[in-house]
Amino acid sequence: MLRDLTNRSMIVTLCAAALCAAACKKTDNAAGAGSAAAGGSQGATAASSGGGGSGDKIVIGVLTDMSGPYADFCGKGSELAARMAVADFGGKVAGLPIEVISADHQNKPDVGSSIAREWYDTKGVDVIVDVPTSSVALAVNEVTRSKNKVFLVSGAGTSDLTGKACSPNTVHWVYDTWALSNAAGREIIKNGGDTWFFITVDYAFGAALERDATKIIEQMGGKVLGDVKHPLNAQDFSSFLLQAQNSKAKIIGLANAGKDIINSIKQAAEFGIMAKGQKLAGLLTYITDVNALGLQAAQGLLLSESFYWDRDDGTRAWSQRYAARRDGAMPSMSQAGVYSSVIHYLKAVAELKSAKDGKAVVDKMKAMPTDDPLFGKGSIDPNGRKRHSMYVFEVKKPEESKAKWDYYKLIREVPADQAFRAPADSDCPMTKK
Repeated sequence: MLRDLTNRSMIVTLCAAALCAAACKKTDNAAGAGSAAAGGSQGATAASSGGGGSGDKIVIGVLTDMSGPYADFCGKGSELAARMAVADFGGKVAGLPIEVISADHQNKPDVGSSIAREWYDTKGVDVIVDVPTSSVALAVNEVTRSKNKVFLVSGAGTSDLTGKACSPNTVHWVYDTWALSNAAGREIIKNGGDTWFFITVDYAFGAALERDATKIIEQMGGKVLGDVKHPLNAQDFSSFLLQAQNSKAKIIGLANAGKDIINSIKQAAEFGIMAKGQKLAGLLTYITDVNALGLQAAQGLLLSESFYWDRDDGTRAWSQRYAARRDGAMPSMSQAGVYSSVIHYLKAVAELKSAKDGKAVVDKMKAMPTDDPLFGKGSIDPNGRKRHSMYVFEVKKPEESKAKWDYYKLIREVPADQAFRAPADSDCPMTKK
């Protein structure tokens, strides 16, 4: 059954790749050239002193949620971001063409790890990117280490990826549960939100987010009054919201994401919870969630992100190119992270002139400062944590928004040196002397 699912995923992937290549060629000459180079089967091979797992090309695997609760902020948009990075890099690195493939991990660790193993063993994949769903990312993390390949995480959130589960082959790019709690949590507590009740998705991401947020709350003198767990992709949140309401906590912390957080906020509004004085804290809220909710429902929500399309000229220029290929949809921070991480990976491969040794590539990535229009200047810590600024935003009221996707106003920037956990505090064995 798994083989059938994988085969169907690869067929869909090849079709999507062809369509994306055509679209990129039509709308952008550079993107068209890169997509053609990424085609792999068009006869482009190169003798090279370096090389990837297949020997005649570099293969990037976008392993993501194509159809589930996280498809809007990762999914096909993440595949597009990877293809744009390849195109902008020129379609080749170390004398080799670059191919992009993708698959749907269905938010299942066994499916994700099986695809990763097959890609590394038989498809010549050199690097896997994106991978929302922390339980899947943790599984892929171990497969990647065992195969000495590279794993660039943009979609998953658990801080364990740079903590107890850290790997010399993995870089965690966009955000993590510690950074989300540190940015938005501190802002909320500072403004009087000192008692919390958590509604938490019941898998690794939710557990890590609630754990990290609880530490911040207690450090700042706040108190967690209780919590309730819900299954991934839940539809009915009424009983969970009732428990949160009965707790009398000032803040209902939503330790979930995607369709789960959208349903949580929608149903909380229907029950009049905010009107009765309690506030919601969406600890991982993407711009795609706000778009799905609408400003009427989402207005006033405090959230933290590491990327916003309208932050400056560089983010706007890239996001407008991206949106032109996505029916006007602006990129999420995870999709932006795929682009940024692939660009930095390709720079490292170009320096080494080879992608064969995954650990060596990651070491080179750590040694090189990061710099791109989306996240600005940054660095990679010894435990694999990509470091850049985080931002606390408030969702605008409908009358404050000037156009579609004009959703955020900046409350605070958290500098890169404060945004993420210090490596020495991460419990990562690689940081121990």
